[in-house]
Amino acid sequence: MTTTLRPTAPEQRTPDGGRARSYEVCVNSRPVGRIDLATDARFGAGVGRITHLRIDPRDRHRGRGTVAALAAEEVLRGWGCGRVEISVGAAAEVALGLAGALGYVERNRNMAKTLTAAPRLPEGTEGRPMTTAEFTTWERLAREAYAQDWISRGVPPEQAHAKAEADHRSALPDGLTTPGAVLSVLTHRGEPVGTLWVTLRTPSDHAPGDPGAYVYDVEVAEARRGHGHGRALMLLAEGQALAAGETLLGLNVFAGNTPALRLYESLGYRPTRFHLYKALL
Repeated sequence: MTTTLRPTAPEQRTPDGGRARSYEVCVNSRPVGRIDLATDARFGAGVGRITHLRIDPRDRHRGRGTVAALAAEEVLRGWGCGRVEISVGAAAEVALGLAGALGYVERNRNMAKTLTAAPRLPEGTEGRPMTTAEFTTWERLAREAYAQDWISRGVPPEQAHAKAEADHRSALPDGLTTPGAVLSVLTHRGEPVGTLWVTLRTPSDHAPGDPGAYVYDVEVAEARRGHGHGRALMLLAEGQALAAGETLLGLNVFAGNTPALRLYESLGYRPTRFHLYKALL
């Protein structure tokens, strides 16, 4: 039997060169599912994304999804894409297994925790608002570190820096006074030991069931690491979320950041979504 992709509508194009198209997955011309492709709005036309893949229940476990994904990669190569990105829910074990078998590698994952009672910070540790002068220095360093995280995980430097610039501009359009942005400095016995950026989302900013508060950045001063300040920063974030009436706190962690992942797991955070990529050779 032959599995092929059949377009369902004309290709969609955007002024900046973006492309998108939907296809039926067919076996001997019989529709058995659907796959949607697009170029990645974050990285540009040279990066493709499989945004949706579904195989009808009666046709699953027969390799249809594998062949459809490989055919999709060929389409993206024809578009001039050198990399393909996918996002998979943490509960979708079959899809995650398929991605691994096809050579996709985790770049980062989203995690979340349901909050109950506001935690207490360690003795002598407090959180305070970030000052304007502190924000100027912090924002420059945080943007550079964010770009480096992407570069270290296979994103070309030009794309990584452009993404970092765009993401910070989008998330902090008014800097320190951006509505919903809570930027803090953690102190221990009066000395600054770390910084925290939490964003409180409005209902229109996230889908139902997604976190209403999100940790965008957490950083312990290099000379003060290994003393529990990272945990204290996360406890501060939980307290800020609860004070705003939010009971679900989300975050992102890059693959390979084992210390951070272990910390989040120890605090009760669980994966909600995995983001993976693959080079199209």
